[in-house]
Amino acid sequence: MPQTMLNLSTRGQGLYEFTDQAEAFVRASGQAEGLLTVFVRHTSCSLLIQENADPDVRTDLLSFFRRLVPPASDPSMGWVVHRDEGPDDMPAHIKAALTQVSIGIPVARGRLMLGTWQGIYLFEHRDRPHRREIVLHLGN
Repeated sequence: MPQTMLNLSTRGQGLYEFTDQAEAFVRASGQAEGLLTVFVRHTSCSLLIQENADPDVRTDLLSFFRRLVPPASDPSMGWVVHRDEGPDDMPAHIKAALTQVSIGIPVARGRLMLGTWQGIYLFEHRDRPHRREIVLHLGN
C-alpha cells in the first residue's frame, strides 16, 4: 500500500491547501480505487476539507475560531493552566480537539472524489511558523 509524508511549512495561523500534493500522490500510486487517509502528526494543528474557490471562506473561518477560542492572554481564558509555549499554545490544542487530525477521502478512477469546490487544508492554530508532517496513506 502506498504511503508518503508531506512536509508543510506554515507562516502562522491560517489554512494551507495541499490538495495538489495529495492528488499527485494518488496519481503516482497508479491505484484506481481505494481510500486516501490523511493524518497530521501534531497536536496544535488540524485538517479540514473546505471550499477552495473563495478566499473569504478561509478568512471567516479564522475569524470564527479566534472568537471561539481566543489566546490564553484574553481575560475570558483565565482558566487555562497549560501555557508552556505562550498564549496561543492551549488555544491551539483546543482548536485541534474541535476539528480533526485524520480525514478519509475515497479514490475512484485514480482520482480523489472531492466535490467541485473542495480542497484539503492544514489548519495551523499556532502564531509562529511551523514545519508540519502530514502522512498520506492509500489503502484498498
